[in-house]
Amino acid sequence: MACSIVCAPTLKPVDGVPVSTVVELTTKRLLLRQWGDSDREPFAHMNADPRVMEFFPSLMTRQESNAFADRCQSLLLQRGWGLWAVERWDNGEFIGFVGLHVPTHDLPFNPCVEIGWRLAFAHWGQGFATEAAHSALALGFQRLELEEIVSFTSLKNLRSRAVMERLGMRDAQAPFDHPAVAQESGLRRHCLYRLSRQDWLAAQ
Repeated sequence: MACSIVCAPTLKPVDGVPVSTVVELTTKRLLLRQWGDSDREPFAHMNADPRVMEFFPSLMTRQESNAFADRCQSLLLQRGWGLWAVERWDNGEFIGFVGLHVPTHDLPFNPCVEIGWRLAFAHWGQGFATEAAHSALALGFQRLELEEIVSFTSLKNLRSRAVMERLGMRDAQAPFDHPAVAQESGLRRHCLYRLSRQDWLAAQ
């Protein structure tokens, strides 16, 4: 994948009109949108939940959680795409985030675009992560024209790995040590999943 595509991918025009605002994605049950002030409190609550953060080195403080949301909001404004806040259509509830991201850490498979998600525990087991991620993949392959999208997590995170497999991603059989995760946490060893544009198109 060319670095020029990965480092600064841009949205393709729709009917010849350039995209200049944050793109929202919709699914049957969900809205993927820009972050709002009202998202900060429930986001901080889920980032302080040991069940949600089981495969992360530590829980997030309120300040850390707000800073994360601010970065997501800023990158969406810059690119028109990113890690969207996810809202349920039926009740308007914020349930977490799903989307695409350009990793900033020194990973062995850089440059790349990853797909990722984090949902509040109350919304697990209902297929929301998979549903939203399918929409994000479609944007990545159709509008950004990416040749590949990756995903990675701790080897122990079987739930997220199952989502990756439901998305059609393949285990690259190339485990690596994440440079931002301390060895003593027991979570540093990560798996890598890949999905090519060709394979995604073939599955549609």
